[in-house]
Amino acid sequence: MTKKKKGVEDVAIAEPVAIEKAAPTDQLRANLEEMKGYEGVIGYILRNSTSAAIDLKDPSKLIEYAILSSSALEAAEELSEIFNLGDAKNILVDGKEVKVLSFTVGDNKVSIFTEKNADLEKILKKLSQI
Repeated sequence: MTKKKKGVEDVAIAEPVAIEKAAPTDQLRANLEEMKGYEGVIGYILRNSTSAAIDLKDPSKLIEYAILSSSALEAAEELSEIFNLGDAKNILVDGKEVKVLSFTVGDNKVSIFTEKNADLEKILKKLSQI
């Protein structure tokens, strides 16, 4: 009696391809790095509950800018709550020599510091890509 060999068929199972998408924080950081080169931009502070990224042209004013950033964001939240405005999309503080644009993206709190003549429209357009 002869034994018949059973043919073994190799079947290739395709595994799903993982498409890496840039995390919102990575995209935000990349946009901030690009904006740093815009005319009139002094720098930015990006912070969340575990870390902070600070890039300022004049690091000697780091503490002042950090306090201003935190205060602007807290004031926006408080005013929105007091006047039942809902969530504030962003807040602009227009000072004598400097403007500060502050906003929240997910868990990230961002403040961008600019000179008075900076084009905030260009910055907001770039940020809307997030």
